[in-house]
Amino acid sequence: MTQRTKPPFRADHVGSLLRPTALKEARERRAKGEIDAAALKEIEDREIKDAIRKQEAAGLQSITDGEFRRSWWHLDFLWGLDGVERHLMNTGVAFAAVTTRNEGVQVTGKIGFSGHPMIEHFKFLKANTSRTPKMTIPAPSALYGRPIMTPINKAAYPNTDKMFDDLGQVYKKAVRAFADAGCRYLQLDEVFIAMLCDPKYRQQMKDRGDDPDALGPLYGDLINIAISDIPPDMTVTMHLCRGNYKSTFMGAGGYEAMQEVLFDRIKVHGYFMEYDTERAGGFEPLKRLPKGRLAVLGLVTTKTGTLEAKDAIKRRIEEAAKFTDLDQLCLSPQCGFASTEEGNVLAEDEQWAKLRMIGEVAREVWG
Repeated sequence: MTQRTKPPFRADHVGSLLRPTALKEARERRAKGEIDAAALKEIEDREIKDAIRKQEAAGLQSITDGEFRRSWWHLDFLWGLDGVERHLMNTGVAFAAVTTRNEGVQVTGKIGFSGHPMIEHFKFLKANTSRTPKMTIPAPSALYGRPIMTPINKAAYPNTDKMFDDLGQVYKKAVRAFADAGCRYLQLDEVFIAMLCDPKYRQQMKDRGDDPDALGPLYGDLINIAISDIPPDMTVTMHLCRGNYKSTFMGAGGYEAMQEVLFDRIKVHGYFMEYDTERAGGFEPLKRLPKGRLAVLGLVTTKTGTLEAKDAIKRRIEEAAKFTDLDQLCLSPQCGFASTEEGNVLAEDEQWAKLRMIGEVAREVWG
């Protein structure tokens, strides 16, 4: 059993990191108009360089910018597409213990891709690490999958079929643009296929007039279109979770309900799978993991600062290895530490301790 020289790595992470105080303060000052965009960028650059050094020191091979330039894991990317704009909703999305900020997306015209600020964000990351720079963007389903209906301009899209056709092509262009900028490790954050494992969420989608049985295959096909023009040396993974806003969650349910879509239909190279609590079910669906693909087990929670016992994590890896080859497994946290700029309820030193521990366990398990 060996460590891996290409992604996903034995010790990996989902991407977002807790925002340092200096960054939070700078973003607040920018929102109030007290500093300009250039002053904010200077602080972002400095804090990202610091986060890169800390990830390297923690032993990680995949390095992200911590998503420090964005407010949400998904909305900032979507707002950067042509025909998609910011939308202030009447209420936020209800999680188990909180409701999110009331920001969302609306489709105001034909969806297109004519460049994106996050291409430059990636270039900055790549220029500042000698390890593998990893880019994270939302999967295409993020445009449509929230349980609050996305407002869609009926003149642009009288029906959603054409919108989804355009969305797939837009993502194909976006993924290719990251590849052309030198990105060789891209992660698509896919909450809404995982949410289709939750009976309550499926009912919410029915109530708004959607067919939950059709949405999973549709979202899977959009991912396949998105990655249909990648260079042969590019790795694309998908991250699955059931919500992570401020350490709470949106849904529950094992992967069985979506295992055919995930493992038989979607053609990504690896899966970051939430497995930190019983909410995600058992490891049985890993029996379907195709040869040559990897499952990165999210066994370490980002929702609390309590450091897991290494032996307990190793036992769970052994349990997972009953259903697939140990060589097809890796280890990571179950999600990012700050899917939104608010971040989860733990301290920065607790975050780094978890990432270091993941590296230690990976070396002990895989050599």
